[in-house]
Amino acid sequence: MEPRAASAVVEPPSEIGEAPEISIVVPVWDEEASVLPLAERVASVLDEAGRSFELVFVDDGSRDGTSQRVREARERDPRVRLIRFRRNFGKAAALCAGFESARGEVLVTMDGDLQDEPREIPRFLAALEDGGLDLVSGWKRRRRDPISKRWPSKLFNWATRRLAQVDLHDFNCGFKAYRREVVAEISLYGELHRYIPVLASRKGFRVGELAVEHHPREHGRSKYGWDRYYKGLLDLITVLFITRYTRRPLHLFGLIGLACFGSGFVIDAWLAVRKIVFGELLSDRPLLLLGVLLMLVGIQVLTTGLIGEMITYKNFRGRETYSVRERLD
Repeated sequence: MEPRAASAVVEPPSEIGEAPEISIVVPVWDEEASVLPLAERVASVLDEAGRSFELVFVDDGSRDGTSQRVREARERDPRVRLIRFRRNFGKAAALCAGFESARGEVLVTMDGDLQDEPREIPRFLAALEDGGLDLVSGWKRRRRDPISKRWPSKLFNWATRRLAQVDLHDFNCGFKAYRREVVAEISLYGELHRYIPVLASRKGFRVGELAVEHHPREHGRSKYGWDRYYKGLLDLITVLFITRYTRRPLHLFGLIGLACFGSGFVIDAWLAVRKIVFGELLSDRPLLLLGVLLMLVGIQVLTTGLIGEMITYKNFRGRETYSVRERLD
């Protein structure tokens, strides 16, 4: 589902005053018991640090009293804001809506289940400001979840790290900090939110990691099941394709097509030699059919790549192929 399809009610920015330094974006779904304590903890930490902020809760179609709790939090602290979807659109859509509404130069995302520790936020800010990073991803080194979630997550993160070639331990951690220019250049849809560091790294942004404290869930239950892992694998394939081959589809399809066509050609050439030299009968050789099939598949895949190249050329927009860090005119 495309994020822009999500209908939302957004608090008018004009009611909140000047733009804050930091925007905390928190997607929530049926987390009514966690909203008020989370809002209080975030405010306490950032007030103590002397940083101006806004706290943007994105209610992703909750069926309980989550939105009402957010309104109560706003009555206590006008820096709390609410975006409420008409139904559940998914975390990527919630983050996208939060990013579009946020006004801070630094954006921090965290989960709304109280498992992320707000006292870590100043460390994220220091990593951005002093560490020269554009994106800092949290790492739940000591994860306070059941083993049924920890081990599949370890395997998933290992596979993602190897395939995406981004040296992070925890791609699933929702606790992250970004400079505004990072979220301005990344489009989210489906389940791609967990791959923001990969997308940012491909754009040339400096990505780092920070080990964070992780708490056991205090209220409710996790909204994620086993299907998140196979969906995550499919989304990883999507990310690898759009970051490596979107502007050069023939490089992928051409490699596959040439391999298939070449294999089929070698098979059929070898059979032709045996037919000419030894007079072998080829009509009952399944290998002949395999060679012909491979050559036809190779031609089809190559054609797909060429069509992709033509579509890319037709819709080419140069500004999407690079990311500028600094400009002196």
